[in-house]
Amino acid sequence: MNLTNFRFETDADGVALATWDMPGRSMNVITPEVMDDLNRIIDAVVADSAIKGCVITSGKDTFSGGADLTMLQGLGAEYARLSRERGEEEAMTFFFEESRRLTLLYRKLETCGKPFAAAVHGTCLGGAFELALACHHRVVSDDDKTRVGLPEIKVGLFPGAGGTQRVARLMQTGDALQMLFKGEQIRPLMARNMGLVHAVAPRGEIVQKAKEWLKAGGSAVAPWDQPKFKAPSGKVYSPAGMMTWPPANAIYRRETHDNYPAAKAILQAVYEGLQLPMDLALKVESRYFAKILRSPEAAAMIRTLFLSMGELNKGARRPKDVGAVPLKKVGVVGAGFMGAGIAYVSANAGLEVVLVDQSTEAAEKGKAYAHKLVSDQIMKGRAKTADRDALLSRIAASADYADLAACDLVIEAVFEDPKVKAEVIAKVEAVIGPDAVFASNTSTLPISGLAKASGRPEQFIGIHFFSPVEKMMLVEIIRGKATGERALAAALDYVRAIKKTPIVVNDARGFFANRCVGAYILEGHLMLAEGVPAAMIENAGRQAGMPVGPLSLNDEVGVDLALKIVKATKAQAGENAVNPTQERLLTALVEGEGRLGRKNRKGFYDYPEQGQKKLWPGLRDLQETRLDPDAVDFQELKQRLLVTQALEAARTFGEGVVTDPREADVGSILGFGFAPFTGGALSYIDFMGAARFVELCRTLEARHGARFSPPATLVAMAEKGGTFYGEAARQAA
Repeated sequence: MNLTNFRFETDADGVALATWDMPGRSMNVITPEVMDDLNRIIDAVVADSAIKGCVITSGKDTFSGGADLTMLQGLGAEYARLSRERGEEEAMTFFFEESRRLTLLYRKLETCGKPFAAAVHGTCLGGAFELALACHHRVVSDDDKTRVGLPEIKVGLFPGAGGTQRVARLMQTGDALQMLFKGEQIRPLMARNMGLVHAVAPRGEIVQKAKEWLKAGGSAVAPWDQPKFKAPSGKVYSPAGMMTWPPANAIYRRETHDNYPAAKAILQAVYEGLQLPMDLALKVESRYFAKILRSPEAAAMIRTLFLSMGELNKGARRPKDVGAVPLKKVGVVGAGFMGAGIAYVSANAGLEVVLVDQSTEAAEKGKAYAHKLVSDQIMKGRAKTADRDALLSRIAASADYADLAACDLVIEAVFEDPKVKAEVIAKVEAVIGPDAVFASNTSTLPISGLAKASGRPEQFIGIHFFSPVEKMMLVEIIRGKATGERALAAALDYVRAIKKTPIVVNDARGFFANRCVGAYILEGHLMLAEGVPAAMIENAGRQAGMPVGPLSLNDEVGVDLALKIVKATKAQAGENAVNPTQERLLTALVEGEGRLGRKNRKGFYDYPEQGQKKLWPGLRDLQETRLDPDAVDFQELKQRLLVTQALEAARTFGEGVVTDPREADVGSILGFGFAPFTGGALSYIDFMGAARFVELCRTLEARHGARFSPPATLVAMAEKGGTFYGEAARQAA
């Protein structure tokens, strides 16, 4: 048998072992060639009467991350070509049959008459887990690195190779829907308790355990192919079913606001599929999958959250001519909330950390934050006491700057005041070595201005973390005018070491993310000043696809911080650089009412010690005008909240702050939650079309003012029929 991606052997007991080990790849992925090999293996097992069954395992450190999504992108391109050349009907027939090829292959395995078992170690996600689900028996390792799951929803898709149908027949319907909607990675014991796998064993025993099941006469018939099979939750049209489906539909609408076609397709595929025998159910799933695969939401999310993010994580923006920068010890100056978080993620990555503050007591308090974070993980069973002890041993709390002498990278996270930061820069540079890189975690202050306090600006760079550091996956790296290539390489190497996603931006006030976030919050403030009910503003933000409304977001970052930024901007850039309406609102809240945000339980919301937060009733008294809710165009509110952010992103691109649309899109989703179904702030414009977006801006400009005026670079792009990605590709060519 001629196989490229598998090794195949049969033992003396007649049990075959197919070891998936793709040459030249660090991880197995599903490709057309892998499908061809798997088809040959099934045929060989069936044809040989001496073979009792087959175990499928991996020859790599992990099982597989699933399908190669570039394969799915290519399918879309082929559909477009056939549609142009041969017509829509023939193109759609081709697309449907090709998109269900994996489904038919897995069903062939499942019904071939010989038992198959999966022996899984490490990551087994998406199409790879669907392969395991099609096997008649599943054994997973008890290793902490082992995870199974169906995360397709996170890139705008859903499990289209039988996942929706098999999971819904293994678990209670409500649990199955929750798993499919969340797309979470599941640990071994939890997977067994959920009924997704049959056994958990030590890594070295999983293949043997799978073989033992086969030798003991393991059944080659899946549960749902048994004549008397009943779904765990019973029939859809039953009292139990009616307790599940109406709430499920309501939860779907509440959580997605109908922005995610894939989530709706999951609901429909499971609902319809559970009423049919498996083969018809799989066909229903395939039809929905083909439809979703052609949706703009899937195209946008796959491009940004899979392809672009993968490229950035692998160093797409790293200077090619700079070798690896040694990073063994990291210094963090400032042990407050941000500094403590930076120290934790650094130590968690295995780096030695020196955490410095004005007093040893303050530094120890910052170190205690790491203790709390790991303790919380221990309570949840995700870490051991030894892990906490090892991590804490890597953090040295100090009040002496001299302890930073051996650091390869020092990150300051002190108060957002140029004078304070200048003092820290001088103290740090007095003790660190000539090759050490200095980074500022400023969120708004221009890096080039801060670098004036440095004696070696080529080694000075911005590394902007988002709060809370341990949870937020984006890091914004800011190049000052004098920042050198080695400093950039060091910053990117550091971000990769702590397993976060970097974007590189050029220096400007607010950089990229905070400019867009600022525009979102500003629009919420101006809506409130116009007389729009606060609840309506917040609901518009969430229904537009944002994680929280603009007023809630302002509370999280601090209403007082927003006022400080406005005042600092006004002092440094002049009165025309700030919106007077926003300044009046923030001044009234902070200085007039003492409402600082979530930090003091009083902001746009009230935060009682018991119970949920509620909008502060006093907001109505700050509105000079109060609009009738029925007279407000709710769709326009949603448009304003997205357009203002996308427009600011377009300005940063036109100004050269962001130079790569991949970074703008990935940064907007990971950094501030810009409606993920759009693919990001610039994809929002690209998929709408620049001409249509400019027209929308003109309409909003006429109604609401010059802040919606599109920049000349965007107008020119619209006139040419161009896109941000097309422009970037042209410049790179």
